[in-house]
Amino acid sequence: MDAFTAGLLHRIKATQSDLTRAREAGDDFLAEVEQAELEDLHRLAAEHGVEVGAACA
Repeated sequence: MDAFTAGLLHRIKATQSDLTRAREAGDDFLAEVEQAELEDLHRLAAEHGVEVGAACA
């Protein structure tokens, strides 16, 4: 796995975690921000052929 892929997968995992924490805290604004970031990261992964799947679940 190259550095780009590893970094992208790491960012996806971190963002998923941040999104979960925001939802649990009831912070709707932060949850929306994290959701948008997660969608952008998934789009970036798709554009570069990076399989996200179970690695980030």
